[in-house]
Amino acid sequence: MVTTASLTPQQEQLEMIRQSAHDFAKSRIKPHVMEWDEAEHFPRELFREMGDYGFMGVLVPEEYGGTGLGYAEYITIIDEVARVCGSVGLSLAAHNSLCTNHILMFGSEEQKKKYLPKLATGEHIGAWGLTEPNTGSDAGRMRTVAEKQPDGSYIINGAKNFITHGLSGEVAVVIVRTGELLDSHGMTAFIVERGDKGFRGGKKEQKLGMRASETAELIFEDCHLPADRVLGEVGEGFIQSMKILDGGRISIAALSLGIARGAFNAALAYSKEREQFGKAISRFQAISFKLADMATELEAAELLVREAGRLKDAHLPVTKLSAMAKLYASEVAVRCANEGVQIFGGYGFTKEFPAEKYYRDCKLLTIGEGTSEIQKLVISRSLLKD
Repeated sequence: MVTTASLTPQQEQLEMIRQSAHDFAKSRIKPHVMEWDEAEHFPRELFREMGDYGFMGVLVPEEYGGTGLGYAEYITIIDEVARVCGSVGLSLAAHNSLCTNHILMFGSEEQKKKYLPKLATGEHIGAWGLTEPNTGSDAGRMRTVAEKQPDGSYIINGAKNFITHGLSGEVAVVIVRTGELLDSHGMTAFIVERGDKGFRGGKKEQKLGMRASETAELIFEDCHLPADRVLGEVGEGFIQSMKILDGGRISIAALSLGIARGAFNAALAYSKEREQFGKAISRFQAISFKLADMATELEAAELLVREAGRLKDAHLPVTKLSAMAKLYASEVAVRCANEGVQIFGGYGFTKEFPAEKYYRDCKLLTIGEGTSEIQKLVISRSLLKD
């Protein structure tokens, strides 16, 4: 337990936020984790509750209904929630760092006033669409197209897939093609509202893990949007997306940290309770060394994630470090979850214990918001550029 007597005011505030997120996750999420996972149920009402706690608009200034905090606090909240449930942590991260943050960073004053207050309080859930069925990492070849009309409005046709909150989101930011293929200035971001004619959610994905976080298609069939739905300037969509993903990678790194920590904590507690040959299995070097490796990698991952958050809060270049944090933390999560199952032994392969869910949830972390291979590409390009 951290005592507040020796903390600075900033550290004390961070500890209060951590405790608030910890208590919420323990009381409101933990009792339902497996129930939601088995049913693939997205607990929509839970996110309204998290809005009351300020978790849905962590980075949004108070003037737009948010809590006006920074990445240090945001990382802490995602970490604590993900320790209990990766699915809820994923949805919380996607809502904050993608849709909401995109409008915050590039929206007009009118757009911010219209959308941010409801997103920041959880009254609305946000979605963000870049990926398409035939273009994952190769976003420059996207086929969803917006055609400008004589009156300045746009007609959008196409589809996005693997979209968090594709069915339940009331607001979505989507990046579509308005110019030529492979032109970095040929894409534009639009704000789409649930209920817009020609816009609907499509197939809901059945997933290995993160099953309580809704993932579905966004489908556009002659979807008509007025000119004021353009987010930022026409042709800036891809450039905006790359900036949004800098913060998104920190989100996934924080999510990875939480899932890894949850897997480690479960394995550590079990190793102290489980006895073989007359003593706790934690007393065997084969197990204790696994725990030592997990703990060391967790500390290293947190240092990377926190440093990336510090750079983001300081408005310093963060592309390289956010990619490093996402790459390393996500791979650590996979290793910790794998070792967690091994430490649990046969019980780690059953749904009676939490190890198997951490194992199922963690793999997405090395894929979503840029695969591990893409992170290495980003890092290496940055090194060669330097």
